[in-house]
Amino acid sequence: MIPDPTGPQLDTAARTFALLSAPVRLHLVALASEGEYDVGTLSERVGVSIATASQHLSKLRLAGVVSSRRDGRRQIYTVDDPHVITMVEQIFEHIAPDGTLAPDPPMPLRQMLTQSESRPSDGSR
Repeated sequence: MIPDPTGPQLDTAARTFALLSAPVRLHLVALASEGEYDVGTLSERVGVSIATASQHLSKLRLAGVVSSRRDGRRQIYTVDDPHVITMVEQIFEHIAPDGTLAPDPPMPLRQMLTQSESRPSDGSR
């Protein structure tokens, strides 16, 4: 069982989700979760100007969602936090390409058996 989140945890989580609520930022994070990219490549793939991508990436970097390093004159961005990578993977596994929510996975057999054992039996099987 997961303990109740603390006030500071809730505040930080809400700020992180708010930061990721912009489709452009979420797209940048999803791409950076796949590998290392310079701002030019990210801006092209997301469909925004380099200046716009840089502003979003700066906010994401300051929040600790993406990391960056310099490679000569280029700034390279990536996501190296496994928690962020998992979160991004899971949200896009849950949402189909057409934007609909994916169906829930089948209930594990153990959970189904537990539920059937707790149901009252009416003798008709």
